[in-house]
Amino acid sequence: MEYTKLGNTGLDVSRLCLGCMGFGDAKRWVHPWVLDEENSRPVIKKALEIGINFFDTANVYSMGTSEEILGRALKDYTNRDEIVIATKIHGRMHEGPNGSGLSRKAIMSEIDKSLKRLGTDYVDLYIIHRWDYNTPIEETMEALHDIVKAGKARYIGASAMYAWQFQKALNVAEKHGWTRFVSMQNHLNLIYREEEREMLPLCKEEGIGVTPYSPLASGRLTRDWSETTHRSDTDQIQKSKYDATADADRLVVERVAEIAEKRGVLRTHIALSWLLQKHPVTSPIIGATKISHLEDAVGAQSIQLTPEEITFLEEPYVPHRIVGHN
Repeated sequence: MEYTKLGNTGLDVSRLCLGCMGFGDAKRWVHPWVLDEENSRPVIKKALEIGINFFDTANVYSMGTSEEILGRALKDYTNRDEIVIATKIHGRMHEGPNGSGLSRKAIMSEIDKSLKRLGTDYVDLYIIHRWDYNTPIEETMEALHDIVKAGKARYIGASAMYAWQFQKALNVAEKHGWTRFVSMQNHLNLIYREEEREMLPLCKEEGIGVTPYSPLASGRLTRDWSETTHRSDTDQIQKSKYDATADADRLVVERVAEIAEKRGVLRTHIALSWLLQKHPVTSPIIGATKISHLEDAVGAQSIQLTPEEITFLEEPYVPHRIVGHN
C-alpha cells in the first residue's frame, strides 16, 4: 500500500480509503444491500491487512450503525494511533427542528454521539456532509474550530458542494483565524467529471486533499454494460446519479474495458488508476462490500496510464447535470 499526505497536512493516509456506507443495518438505511456486522468485519479486517489506514463513515449511515460496526472492528483489530477515522455530519438523525444541519447545536451534539458510537476520544477528520443553506457558514466554521480545539477532531473537511461555497468557507475561516478545511470529498469518476471545471482547480490552488466518492460509479465502470448486481438493481441513489446519462456513459465504460483487455488487467485497475493520476486526488473512497473488491482495488496503484490512454478514456465524455450537491 502506498501512502501520501492529506492535502497540505502532515497526516499520512493510504492511497485508498475504505468507505463504510455499506456496513450497517438494512432496516435503518435506504440501501437494502448493506452488510450486517458479522459480514462487515472480515472486509474491515482485510482492509487493515492490505495496509489501508483510512476509513470513512458518517453519522447518518444506517443511523449510526455504520459507526458502531467500524468502531468495534477497529478496536479489535488494530491500534487507534495507526488509523485515520473520518466521519460526517449534516443528515437528519432525529425528528424535530434541530435534527439535522450544521448549526452549532447540531455539531456539538453529533460529534459526541459519533465519538461514543465509534468508541474513540477523537476523529481524525470531521466532515460536513453537505452545505447547510439554513445556517450561516460563520456559525458552522466557528463550531468546527471549537471541536478541533477541544481535541475531538484533528482536522476538518467538506463534501459535495459548489466551488463558490467551499471558497466562501475557506475565506471565512481565514478571516477569523479558525481551522480551515483540509479535504474535499466530492463525486468524481470517469463518467462524472463535472468537478474538473472548478472544484479540482480550487483544491489544487488551496492545497486541499481530494478524496472522491463513487470512484467506480457504483460499479458501472467495472462490468459489462448488460451485467447487473443486487446493488445495481436496488440502489435508487445510484440510478438517480447515472441513469439519465447512460447512453453517453456507455462508450466510456466500453473504453475502460478495451484498455483493461489490452493490458491484461482488471477494469477496476484502469478506472482507479485514472483517478490516482489526477491531481490533487489523494485517496479515492472504495465502497467495498466484498474482500475481492479490496483485492481488486489495490492493484490499481501499480498501473501507470499513458497520456494517450488517458485521452482515449476521457474523449467520449459529455457534460452531466450536477449530482450530489444538495
